[in-house]
This record gives sequence, C-alpha cells and structure tokens, in this order.
Amino acid sequence: MRIDNSDRSDSVAVVISAGGQGERLGANRPKALVELAGQSLLARAIGGAAVVPGVGLIVVAGPAGELDEVRDITEAAVEMGSEWRERPVEFAVVAGGASRRDSVQSALAVIPADYPIVLVHDAARALTPTEVFEVVIAAVVGGAQAAIPVLPVVDTIKRVQDDVVVETVDRAVLRSVQTPQGFRRDVLIAAHEAAGDDPSATDDAGLVEALDIEVRIVPGHRLAFKITTPFDLTVAQAIVTSLSGRPQ
Repeated sequence: MRIDNSDRSDSVAVVISAGGQGERLGANRPKALVELAGQSLLARAIGGAAVVPGVGLIVVAGPAGELDEVRDITEAAVEMGSEWRERPVEFAVVAGGASRRDSVQSALAVIPADYPIVLVHDAARALTPTEVFEVVIAAVVGGAQAAIPVLPVVDTIKRVQDDVVVETVDRAVLRSVQTPQGFRRDVLIAAHEAAGDDPSATDDAGLVEALDIEVRIVPGHRLAFKITTPFDLTVAQAIVTSLSGRPQ
C-alpha cells in the first residue's frame, strides 16, 4: 500500500495507549501489564497491530515507572508479529502522561512525517482482530480524514436526572465506539493542538469532530471490547481459551 506517493510501503503508524493504572481491574500493577492467558494485554495489543498490512511503526505510551518492562514487551511482541513481513515493523516507547490525551500527544511527537496515517489504539482492547485495523486504514486511505470502528447499541438507553428517567433515547442513532481510531496525521495533530488544555478532551475522534471535520464510521467487532473490570478479564480469558482450542 502506497500513500501520498511516499517511498514507504508501510506508512501507517499505530499509537498504543498503555498508561492506565487499572484501578477498576483490581490489579496491583498497570492494566496493560496484566496477564491474559500467560501474555500481557500490551503484548497482545502490539502483536495484533504488528501483523496488519500497512503498519510500519508502533509507538507505545506506557507507564512512566515501567518503561524498561514496556520496552522489553514491545520489542518481543513486534519481533514476533513481524516474522512474516519483508521489513520489520519499527517501534518506539514513550512515557505516558497524566491523561490519555497527554500520552497520545507524547506518542505523536515522535512519529516522523512519512507516516501520513496514524491509528490510536487502547492496549486494553487486546483481542481486536486484524480486520478492524484493516477497515479503519482502508477508510482513511480511501479519503476519510478520520474513521472509527463502531457497533450498534443493543440495550435500551435512558436519559436520567436525579434518579428519574427523563426520556428513552432512540438507540437506532447511537453507536458504541471502539479502537483503533484512524486519522490523517496532520488532522490528528491539529485537533490536539486546538483542544489546548481542556481536561474533558479525552476522545481523539471527539477532538476532530470539534474542528467540524467529518468522522467516518466503519464496522467494529465484538472481540474489540475493552478489558476494564475483573469480569471483562474473565470473559477475555474464556475467549482466548476457546479460540486456542479451535482446529487449525
């Protein structure tokens, strides 16, 4: 895949946000370093990104106090994911900031200009299938300034105030958003710069929306769920066990 007439064949950079402390997961260490079936969530997220066609660089924003371990995990996961590729995926590790947005900005700062497309992904979505990365990349390559994977909302949604239902929201127009979210690099940088120091600016697609730039939606996947609680980790464990037992 060639983008903007670049000499690179792998011109997509993936930022993996891995700085969360995981309080809701009940772990005594950063969430990205928690193991799932013998492999950390971070390693699984990196490995999933490294095998995606078009990805040439992975930048991990990890917990500032765990960078040596994050670097070791990243190097091993990238090497394993790059085995089949003609050219290995490059990688970098940066210290995450006080917020997810700070972490993404730190990662953006080290991405060279010859990566015109940037995906932002959560390490906690460790089971995200390759196809989700591919449809997001395809949307941006096809002309979208930004693209996000979504799923239909299946539950009835109520808007409430002071413990009283105010209205039932039409779920037909609602979508649940996943990652990776994909952007033209210049658009994502401009969106972060425009947001200034707004502490409520936590969603990258939301920052782009604030610039009145259209954000395209593409199909997400149930396996791209976010591992946030002990229940989520138990579900993920069951899924990994089930998938590993499938006939090849």
